[in-house]
Amino acid sequence: MNLTISGHHLDVTPAIREYVQNKLERIKRHFDHVIDIAVILTVDNLTEKEKRQKAEINLRVSGKTMYVESLSQDLYAAIDTLIDKLDRQVMKHKAKLQEHSHAAIKRLPDTYEAPASAT
Repeated sequence: MNLTISGHHLDVTPAIREYVQNKLERIKRHFDHVIDIAVILTVDNLTEKEKRQKAEINLRVSGKTMYVESLSQDLYAAIDTLIDKLDRQVMKHKAKLQEHSHAAIKRLPDTYEAPASAT
């Protein structure tokens, strides 16, 4: 799994990098078929009162790319809500994969009638 953490208008400190990596362990625990993760942390200085912290993530799994973004006043809070949203998407994707693998059993008829023998 490739992990890329970048910052726009923000220096990504080792503490922030470690915090993101620890939070992503929860995603890896639920679903370990992750190919690539790209995290972008942004600080938008709109006005003095409205400093917005934004966290975005692109997560690639086999056959699908998931995109999640979160806005908050605090960067750590934005990361927390980002991981919560991503976790819900990953669990939904995992449930769909498991549901499709058992679809053939659902389509079998309930009763089996033996063909009449020709005598």
